[in-house]
Amino acid sequence: MPSPLNSIYETNVQDRAGHPVPMESYRGKVLLIVNVASRCGFTPQYAGLQKLYEQYKDRGFEILGFPCNQFGFQEPGSDAEIGEFCSLNYGVTFPVFSKIQVNGSEAIPLYQYLKQESPGLLGTEAIKWNFTKFLVNRDGKVIGRFAPNASPESLASKIEELL
Repeated sequence: MPSPLNSIYETNVQDRAGHPVPMESYRGKVLLIVNVASRCGFTPQYAGLQKLYEQYKDRGFEILGFPCNQFGFQEPGSDAEIGEFCSLNYGVTFPVFSKIQVNGSEAIPLYQYLKQESPGLLGTEAIKWNFTKFLVNRDGKVIGRFAPNASPESLASKIEELL
């Protein structure tokens, strides 16, 4: 399904309280956008993501976490429960938004755009699992898509280059 967006900044996302957050508010920042889950084998990556966030947030870097329950039902909780889990278990201070869908007809426009701009292996657009990561430069261009098994730490040099 083609994205209705021409830019990452043309849409809103919802915070955990259901309030709209314009992606425009992240213009000029380097972004790491990740679909996350609390009951996934990759869930410990929250610790690495938080470490990256602490290391680079003062230099114009943001991590945007989007809980997703489309893969093995690994994110069954409410938005409030997810936020509490992230905070209590991993000390997460980067934004974790309202639960979304990343694939199918209910995929939010942001993810339609990300997948179109940076397809996966063999040109497939579908997200294969939780903790797929998209790196976006300060101009809103999608620089890369990284598989769930790519550790947050492995992205540090690429983030450094963009900052």
